[in-house]
Amino acid sequence: MVSVITLAIGLGSKKAIKQKMADFNGHITIRSYDSNNSFNSSKLNKKNVQINTIEKNPKVSNVQEYATKSGVIRTETSFAGVILKGVSGDFDAKRFEEFMVKGTIPHYSRKEVSNDVILSQKIAKEMQLDVDSSFVMFFVRENQTPVYRRFTLKGIFRTDIKQIDDVYLIGDIQHIQKLNHWSIDDIGGYDIFIKDIEHLDSVFPDVEESSGFNNYAEKATTTFSQINDWIQIFDTNIFIILSIMMIVVVINIIMVLLILIIERTNSIGMLKTLGASNKQIRKIFINYTLFIMIPGLVVGNIIAIVLLYVQKYFEVIKLNPENYYVSTVPVYISFSHLLFISATSIIISGLVLLLPSYLISKISPIKAINFQ
Repeated sequence: MVSVITLAIGLGSKKAIKQKMADFNGHITIRSYDSNNSFNSSKLNKKNVQINTIEKNPKVSNVQEYATKSGVIRTETSFAGVILKGVSGDFDAKRFEEFMVKGTIPHYSRKEVSNDVILSQKIAKEMQLDVDSSFVMFFVRENQTPVYRRFTLKGIFRTDIKQIDDVYLIGDIQHIQKLNHWSIDDIGGYDIFIKDIEHLDSVFPDVEESSGFNNYAEKATTTFSQINDWIQIFDTNIFIILSIMMIVVVINIIMVLLILIIERTNSIGMLKTLGASNKQIRKIFINYTLFIMIPGLVVGNIIAIVLLYVQKYFEVIKLNPENYYVSTVPVYISFSHLLFISATSIIISGLVLLLPSYLISKISPIKAINFQ
């Protein structure tokens, strides 16, 4: 039960946090080398990007354009430095709905410039802004006077990832194009979403090859490298806990075998007297000991599955998102993992029982029959 729950929570946490990182910035991002790590996008060399090849990849679900520009939100009582992430009509609003806590996601198109934006809950709270509030944002341009834009807040989101919630708002990419004096076709990069986060490493080389000259591709796990390094520790924790549980299983099952041998010493002597070999008797005791494990495995799996489904659908156990990047304990239930844990327990137990079962060969038939 402990092993199944540990594996489900460990893998669930890794998958949930990785998915959150990717659902905001894309699983893979293509941008210009000129951008470096700047918050302000440089113009992407679109001609060199084989975007049709990327979109035709069966593991890719969506590709969307974006650009970013830093600025300052100013209200009557406060101000905050933020990053405007501009998106266009290909923005995957359905994917983003899971992050929304209030309001709606605006629709952006090339026909007209939209002043509607969505803002993180943290920034909105600090700025004392609510849905349908308006605010001014200042942008600093190199060797030019600062300019401002007035936006209307249409929605509030929360990802529980500090690096995102502290700085980002989402709006129309055309604002950034005008501020940078770009054409309507110029963008800062592509956000590429794949169907399964677990396929990220296998898809990345193909995307990287198609990114073109003077551009580069970056995985979400690299963009948020500190978070990724932290969740990699989950593998170590899972291994340690599963190892401890396996040691407990081994010790207990060996004790069961030894108790059975002591209790059935007379029977062992009788079987030897009737001509049974040590190998045959050992096989009987090992099989019987393993058979005793089966009810425990069944009950343990049932209890674990029930508890995991309760957590999955009712979210009973809460977490502090500032520390864990998720607000509830995530679980990933895989019946192949259940079978693997159960089968591994039986196989390892069967192997470790071979050594203590040799005690049977040391038992003398005469002494065993007279054993009380």
